[in-house]
Amino acid sequence: MVISYYGAGMVKVGQGETVAVFNPIAESPNYKAVKFGADLALVSLADKRYNGTDNAARGERVPFVINGPGEYEVDGIFVKGFGTAGPKGKINTIYSMVLEGANLVHLGALAEAELPAKIIEELGSIDVLFVPIGNDEMLSPKAAAKLATNLGSRLVVPVDYNNEDQLKTFLKEFGSDKPVVLDSLTLKRKDILDKEGEVVVIKSF
Repeated sequence: MVISYYGAGMVKVGQGETVAVFNPIAESPNYKAVKFGADLALVSLADKRYNGTDNAARGERVPFVINGPGEYEVDGIFVKGFGTAGPKGKINTIYSMVLEGANLVHLGALAEAELPAKIIEELGSIDVLFVPIGNDEMLSPKAAAKLATNLGSRLVVPVDYNNEDQLKTFLKEFGSDKPVVLDSLTLKRKDILDKEGEVVVIKSF
């Protein structure tokens, strides 16, 4: 499995011939919209930084789009979506996506510092957590670090931040002075079973 980060909340996950993308960027003054073919697109927020599903289609490869809470199964990929508070009073959807036995959770554009116990229970054991750490009206770096700690993921990947100061604050609050920094994250679930709260910073394309 190869995981790449493109800025804002956009994360691309490739497993063999299968490609899934969280929050493809449609338009943003700060991020470049990237076009490629995907099989599945998960949209957390009705906003141009998160819902560019047209950019996740190329030729005959058009993604199945999920843009809200519910349970879904697409070609052996299992997805759960949970409605939560997003910025500016919008609804944000947290997604849990199980691919090749690994549970990937993307908090989307989450703006509430605490999650209901029922959602935490439904998320289950998290292998990789993508957490927004300060962009606009989302979680502050400090609140993001606290929530990420409480969720207890094996790997934590910070996303959606405006500057390096926000990243540094998150890392300090999370207690990770020397995170792993990668251009992309390649992993097999068996390789992370012994991890516990390890931060991985994926460089944005």
